[in-house]
Amino acid sequence: MAIAFRDETFRDDFTYRNSPEAVRRFPFPFDQDNYMYSVNMEPHVIGRKGSVYENLIDVDEHFVSEMRDRALVLKEDPLRYQALPHMMTAQWDTLELLMEQQALGYPEHFSLTKDGNRWRWVNRPMGIDDTFTFGDASTLSYEPLEYITRQAQGDFCIVDQRDGNLWMDAGMVTTQADWSLDFDVGMNFMEWHGPVPLAHQAGVFDRALKFLLNLQQGKPTRRFNWTMTINPRLDTSPENYPKWGPDRGTVTPENVGEKVHLRVELQSLWRLPRSNAILFVIRCYLINMQDLVSVPKWGRRFHRVLKSLPPELADYKGLTRYRDTTVEWLSKHDDGAPTSPGIWPD
Repeated sequence: MAIAFRDETFRDDFTYRNSPEAVRRFPFPFDQDNYMYSVNMEPHVIGRKGSVYENLIDVDEHFVSEMRDRALVLKEDPLRYQALPHMMTAQWDTLELLMEQQALGYPEHFSLTKDGNRWRWVNRPMGIDDTFTFGDASTLSYEPLEYITRQAQGDFCIVDQRDGNLWMDAGMVTTQADWSLDFDVGMNFMEWHGPVPLAHQAGVFDRALKFLLNLQQGKPTRRFNWTMTINPRLDTSPENYPKWGPDRGTVTPENVGEKVHLRVELQSLWRLPRSNAILFVIRCYLINMQDLVSVPKWGRRFHRVLKSLPPELADYKGLTRYRDTTVEWLSKHDDGAPTSPGIWPD
């Protein structure tokens, strides 16, 4: 079924909204009434119809507007895309993966035709119809990774595996939650996760690295990460902190419902076939508190999660200035009733 793409903004006047259908398919990340940082890995397989798990690469009503916002970010700061020279094979791996998955999941919007190395890619929502030679970057308008990630929702990092570690050696990162590709590029797994509190002491990243080093081709995995954002802003990068940081001081009891957003990253991890690199797909979803509490279970549970969040995690996620105000607003939507196990609405 064709998607009705919305015309909206993630900056300035912030016209982004979720339709009722988008609210119902939001990937609520909490399966119990409290939260502590964990690996939370599970196989990335096709899930229930009408959810973000219906396809392995998700495309939704925000696609066209998100791609427009990405183009604006790249125009302002081209270094949001970077790829070290030895990552070209991994770039082509990623292009193939994203084209195949988008065409497979949304044939009414995307198509990929292969005639040997001569490929034709059609992206109808963005008006793109290109023929190119797979493996020859000169036949594309950008490097392969930049070309396809200008046409795919989420951020994308490719990590090279060597010396018993993973190295951040390529990426397209324009919708991140306060971290910088320009700073992290060339770092290893432990270095770029260095700022996360509590998790290192608990051995979370040691276990995660061991798991990822053994990730198999054809068996992608996924996990959740989350934070909160004031206003529906996709670009919350350190480079642009002066634009979004002050927003945290604008939350009042009267505007929590509209301004405060839960920001969820559905991260999928794929072993790439030719390069043996690993692709991290970091797909960002935003929902404001008013829409969140329209699902009663989610309203109850998020109130309890946010209220009981360890101070170190609240500080790391940048929630401290407005957490109490948001918890108080959410308390009006928590009647104390038990919540059922799992993430799905009752």
